[in-house]
Amino acid sequence: MTPLSRFNPAQPGTTGMKVAATGLLLVMAAIFLAARAFQPAYPWLGFVKAFAEAAMVGGLADWFAVTALFRHPLGLPIPHTAIIPRNKDRIGETLASFLKDNFLTPSVVARRMRTIDVAGATGRFLKAPPGEGTRIRQGASRLIADIFESLDDERLGGIFKNAIATRLRAMEVSPLLGHALASAINEDRHMPMLEAAIRWTARALEANETLIRDMVTKKANWVLKLAALDAKLADAIIDGLRKLTAEMSTDPAHPVRLKIEEALAQLANDLQSNPQTRERVEAMKDQLLDNESVSLWLDTLWQKGRAAIIRGARNPDAVLAGKLGEVLKTMGATLESDPRIRGAINQFARRAIAGLAATYGSSIVKLVSDTVRGWDARTVTARLESAVGRDLQYIRINGTLVGGLVGLVIHALDHS
Repeated sequence: MTPLSRFNPAQPGTTGMKVAATGLLLVMAAIFLAARAFQPAYPWLGFVKAFAEAAMVGGLADWFAVTALFRHPLGLPIPHTAIIPRNKDRIGETLASFLKDNFLTPSVVARRMRTIDVAGATGRFLKAPPGEGTRIRQGASRLIADIFESLDDERLGGIFKNAIATRLRAMEVSPLLGHALASAINEDRHMPMLEAAIRWTARALEANETLIRDMVTKKANWVLKLAALDAKLADAIIDGLRKLTAEMSTDPAHPVRLKIEEALAQLANDLQSNPQTRERVEAMKDQLLDNESVSLWLDTLWQKGRAAIIRGARNPDAVLAGKLGEVLKTMGATLESDPRIRGAINQFARRAIAGLAATYGSSIVKLVSDTVRGWDARTVTARLESAVGRDLQYIRINGTLVGGLVGLVIHALDHS
């Protein structure tokens, strides 16, 4: 199978037009012979003879010219014939140079991209209801799903994990945590967590009352046990802890609560400004990232994200109909309405495509020229001839008729 065997640009009626052009040439030959035979009896047939003679010359000349483009006329190796097969490689190089000079030059690409509103088109696409542009959506979705399914899951997951871990290791989290804690304290957003901790302490006290009593009994000396004071001591400890948690829960100004809040504020400050605290937090972060459980958690996160992307890509209408669809529509409206964002995206797209042209333009040109060079000359010739066949046969027909008219005019002038 040749590289172009599936390319079939033949125009309808090419064979019929070729028969018509050849038939017209034969008709002119027949008219010429008839006029030549009867001209002595009918002198006016000299005009018909002149028309037919010149028409044959014009038709044969154009047949020769048309045929010489694609092959040697009558199989004779006449110089400067079979132009396309002999110059196939040069045609490919010329086509490649044309593409490079007119389409793949960074300045040309950038100039053409100025008229293309990439952000606006993206915004209109995102705003379109699920039913609109279904074929484009489904095609893009299938492409995304196929890409994610075909990529090496383990290798891509490793890249994903390494990228997150590297980013986290390079980022100092201590100041971020300190700033977040300080903001929470300033806006009293730490109160629900503090109250939840107090309630948890109260529940833990109730659940471990027996354990506390056993601990007091074991620690008490024989004098307390002899006087049965160990049980009273345990009751006092438990009652005191219950009272403390109850008071802390109901009194926002409780001294212990204030101490806890003061400690939290100090921690927020240390996280941001104390070098020793920051070093300890960073060391804990590195230990956490080295933990196998975190690696498994990142694996799970990647698998869920990948599955969600594939699932959404396989059913784009369902995704676009939900909350994600609303988010995408909002993004589309923003892209259309915000000139600042639209300009920034269009500028990025223009620079990116111009950069691709600068980087890969020569490779694309070489691909075109190498591809044309690798085509079979006979197949290329047949396809090209078939593609423009009707126009070529019209050239022959027009050459026959125009040649005849010119011959008629010359004959008329000669006898005037």
